[in-house]
Amino acid sequence: MNFEIRPCLEADAGILAETIRVAFRDVAERFGLTRENAPRHPSNCSPDWIEKDMARGVVYYMLEDGGRASGCVALEMANAEVGYLERLAVLPERRRRGFGRALVAHALSEAARRGARRVNIGMIAEQAELKDWYRGLGFVEGETREFAHLPFRVTFLSQGIQGEEP
Repeated sequence: MNFEIRPCLEADAGILAETIRVAFRDVAERFGLTRENAPRHPSNCSPDWIEKDMARGVVYYMLEDGGRASGCVALEMANAEVGYLERLAVLPERRRRGFGRALVAHALSEAARRGARRVNIGMIAEQAELKDWYRGLGFVEGETREFAHLPFRVTFLSQGIQGEEP
């Protein structure tokens, strides 16, 4: 594969938001998510979301294949030992090429470089195939919770880094 993963700048906010919106569109359709019932779902991502994330320390990484944006991931350090993997997105026509796996590996490596002992993710609980995919990458399923502001349940998964238990 001939791709590159690079850190993003605020100038990348537009392409990041578009990549995330397009990549999450099928999930929004499958689960009936709209701006009204799930305004913070990634299928509604806008450049200002990205800019606000970056301003509070979230780091975005873009995967470019042949010079074309094909996917992205964000890493937020909750504290010195815990990172959150967020907004993992691969464009539908670019899926099944190992890009998602490469983006997760990159985020885990960056988290380890920053001293994290664990990386957590949250996802729609009913998205069984994605949950299985994350398990295949070494994530361990944790609790599932309901949130009053979300029209779906959220399952949390985690992966230990540097020999740490999740």
